[in-house]
Amino acid sequence: MAEPQRIVIIGTGLAGASAAGALRERGYDGDLVLLGRETHQPYELPALSKDFLLGNADHPNPVHEAGFYESNRIDLRTGVEVTALRPADHVVVDSSGTTHPYDRLVLATGSTPRSLPGSGAHTLRVVEDAQAIRAALEQRPKVVIVGAGWIGCEVAAAARAHQADVTVIDPVDLPLRRVLGPTVAEVFRELHEDNGVHWRLGVGVEGFEPNGVRLADGSTVPADLVVLGVGAKPNTGLAEDAGLVIADGGVAVDAALRTSDPDIFAVGDIAAHDHPRYDGRVRVEHWANAKDQGAHVAGPVLGDDRPYTAAPYFFSDQYDLGMEYRGLADAERDELVVRGSLEDRDFTAFWLRDGRVRAAMNVNQWDDGEALQALVDERAAVSPERLRTGSLS
Repeated sequence: MAEPQRIVIIGTGLAGASAAGALRERGYDGDLVLLGRETHQPYELPALSKDFLLGNADHPNPVHEAGFYESNRIDLRTGVEVTALRPADHVVVDSSGTTHPYDRLVLATGSTPRSLPGSGAHTLRVVEDAQAIRAALEQRPKVVIVGAGWIGCEVAAAARAHQADVTVIDPVDLPLRRVLGPTVAEVFRELHEDNGVHWRLGVGVEGFEPNGVRLADGSTVPADLVVLGVGAKPNTGLAEDAGLVIADGGVAVDAALRTSDPDIFAVGDIAAHDHPRYDGRVRVEHWANAKDQGAHVAGPVLGDDRPYTAAPYFFSDQYDLGMEYRGLADAERDELVVRGSLEDRDFTAFWLRDGRVRAAMNVNQWDDGEALQALVDERAAVSPERLRTGSLS
């Protein structure tokens, strides 16, 4: 495969900026263009729902330091929205009508928070969202959060740090149940309850009023501020309109992150990845996936087709609880094994399938990260008793 002379990356988030940096690190010396609709230089998202909302940081972490793009001859163009992709012509078109030719293209268009029409509620995705929510929290309002997933729980923790009155609503009976299963999800329910959060679980939202949220059971929860944490939709529109294969909610990519067009790759939130470690496609909307896929795709773009094999990873900080999750489990189906104390929120949870480790989550335990990664990567066959009390080495 001949080395491309011009590479275009669409998306100036973590995945796109990581891809640009990795291409230069690999010695690529041709034209490199990075296009994105945001007006800021690329930054990382995790702090927006953590330190930024808490008031411990005033700016999100940049993906690369100031001057990186200029010194590495990366043509970073912010405030540019790509409106069309024409694979047959090897060009993309932006909203001004400007065409950008490419030899290889990387799609890193991310995702958009799901909203509820007519709600007037806030979502959290970009720094402007976080600024607006933090400014509101500083007034100690009555806060209603719709959705008890990771974003909802982290916003709830930040809101309580601002001494706001907080209610979280979700039609599921426990927060994070779909990811963690009922036993571990109960730990997070109690964590937030102990910190003053009011739960309205097992009931959906019927509608929104000027000063509150109306529930399906007929009750209304008063609110000065409503934040939605009801998931995100991958931005696959460009790929769909261009005729690329869409599967499992994202842009279908092979093990090396190549789409159905041999000169186009997709990474991050939009990539429905034919992952060598798992059955079927995997699409992950987490920081590490964007960062690591972005760095990896530089190889396939330049002709090194080694597959992307990293297991999913994410982390969360809520009050005095910190956690890391590695792997991919079906929490309602896989066997749960707990090492440590759920009651003390000092434990590691393992999920096993057919006797092999599918995922591991350490909560307020920080000494076994490498061992947990190895257990997940190797799908180690380990007895539950050893996981509970034995050496993890």
